[in-house]
Amino acid sequence: MIGVLYGVGVGPGAADLMTLRAARLIGQAAVVAYPTLAGGASFARAIAADLIPAGAVEIAMDVPMSVERQPAQLAYDAGAARIAGHLEAGRDVVCLCEGDPFFYGSFMYLHARLSRRFRVEVVPGVTSIAACAAVAGRPLVARNERLTVLPGPLPAAELRDRIAGAESVAIMKVGRHLGKIRAVIADLGLMDFALYVERASLPEQVVCPLAEAPKAAPYFSMILLTKGADPWL
Repeated sequence: MIGVLYGVGVGPGAADLMTLRAARLIGQAAVVAYPTLAGGASFARAIAADLIPAGAVEIAMDVPMSVERQPAQLAYDAGAARIAGHLEAGRDVVCLCEGDPFFYGSFMYLHARLSRRFRVEVVPGVTSIAACAAVAGRPLVARNERLTVLPGPLPAAELRDRIAGAESVAIMKVGRHLGKIRAVIADLGLMDFALYVERASLPEQVVCPLAEAPKAAPYFSMILLTKGADPWL
């Protein structure tokens, strides 16, 4: 028999924001895989730590922090090979992913490598956008409005053009790009409509106007921007 690979979204950070399906699969897993960043601890594993059974085999995939794609691709190659070994031996593998596996999720790279050879099931999770909007008390879109999702590493000129033409914006992967993003939004005259959210759903979360945001931001931070009057009134 061949094992099944489960890509499980564990949500934005708070353990009780995991779905019941995710918790059940993790709680009965014989093999658990998860990414780590540059040799550090795994945020995905930390979210699910209390559910991982004692004695479960753990596969930590160390993904380098680099703008070059090749080091990360090699890490996913190695992780996929280890996972495949367990699947071929008939063992199911539960792969943990922060947020949702198919929304900027690391699991999509494993899915691309393994889904043609093995049965793969994806368990969706609460996205960071949903969590940030919830803790900020900021509805994102209403009626026929559009939500634009932008990654912070985009060049300033492209960010400006895309924000200028958008109605509601979520800017992800803020981190070291906070200064650039803040300057773009200020130049567009939209600072009064922008909120900064850091580590949403965790005890140390920060929610404040972008104008009051710290100078340095962690990777797990986001800017929400809704223009004009409240669209739901």
